[in-house]
Amino acid sequence: MKRMALLLLLAAASCSSPDTRQDFSAELDEFIAGQVEPNGPGGAVLVMKDTSVVLAKGYGLADLASGEKITPQTLFNLGSISKTFVAYGILILQAEGKLSVNDSLEKYFPEFKNKEIARRVRIKHLLTHTSGLPDNRQVNRDTVFYLTANDAQNWHPVTQTDTLVFEPGTQYEYSNPAFNGLALIIEQVSGMKWQAFIAQRIFQPSGMISSTITDGAHPTSGVAHGYTRIGGKWREDDFGEEPTFCAAGNGGVWSSVEELARYELALRKATFLDGATIDSSAIVKKFPQWTSPEPPFIGWSWFIDRTPDGHKVICHTGHQGGFAAYYISVPSQGILAVVLYNAPYDVYAFRERLFMLLASHGWLEGA
Repeated sequence: MKRMALLLLLAAASCSSPDTRQDFSAELDEFIAGQVEPNGPGGAVLVMKDTSVVLAKGYGLADLASGEKITPQTLFNLGSISKTFVAYGILILQAEGKLSVNDSLEKYFPEFKNKEIARRVRIKHLLTHTSGLPDNRQVNRDTVFYLTANDAQNWHPVTQTDTLVFEPGTQYEYSNPAFNGLALIIEQVSGMKWQAFIAQRIFQPSGMISSTITDGAHPTSGVAHGYTRIGGKWREDDFGEEPTFCAAGNGGVWSSVEELARYELALRKATFLDGATIDSSAIVKKFPQWTSPEPPFIGWSWFIDRTPDGHKVICHTGHQGGFAAYYISVPSQGILAVVLYNAPYDVYAFRERLFMLLASHGWLEGA
């Protein structure tokens, strides 16, 4: 589907007036343009109200060597936003009766050194970063190995642990290897590469025809390059430079702001999974044995938050190499905002400015 077809798909009337949309777009556009360098790495943004695209624009360069400009169709590495796709892969298999989020890891990983730990940790704990499994990868000691290490190689050290950081389901600690393990479970249960499973079961029905997933060095072309500033100069920082970049389960999805709008519409329409399960994925998961002083705040991989005036927010950030991203949905108001950068610009400043502008233009009502 070409860009025009997508824009037609998203062109239904918004609740806000044309003048309001124009003012909002101009102010957010000015903010992002002020964050990035016009002749350096930049980013892309899309804001959708109901099914109307309010702003979709690219800034800066996707490739400093070629001078290719960023557009709303440019593919970026999503970093940890990728985890939401892995989570839905697990939920699709559960809906088909092929696994349960209550399954223990012993069922899928007999290589666990400590069998009792494998029995106590369940899929639901991996999905919510509450497993207590340590991230014991020796990345700094063996940088060369981790430049090309895949999901299985990043997950293996976890299976050799003798201890837990805390009892499963009692606390939160963010875990990248947990999603490498979940990707491997998808492969075991589906009988196919997990990248192919997600492409077939989520990308295709959602119309995400250009989106792809890292598989070794893939993709090597047709995407934005990531950059970080070192010694006052932009240096490439993605595949080949950033350790663990090939560990795709935790951060291997590549997509554009336009195709993430299709992802959001597919979630709203329950295109690839039943609506009840999709709704449940965005509800905070609570465990009866919780001991942390901080209350739980995560669904099936999604972070659940509130706008300053109390509207529920479903969101996920992404940071990997030179890439930074934020996916923000305010379902009660039909709002989606996505920003994808190919340099470590401040996604939290984007979130703050977004909420301020939404409130000032009257798009956050009746919390």
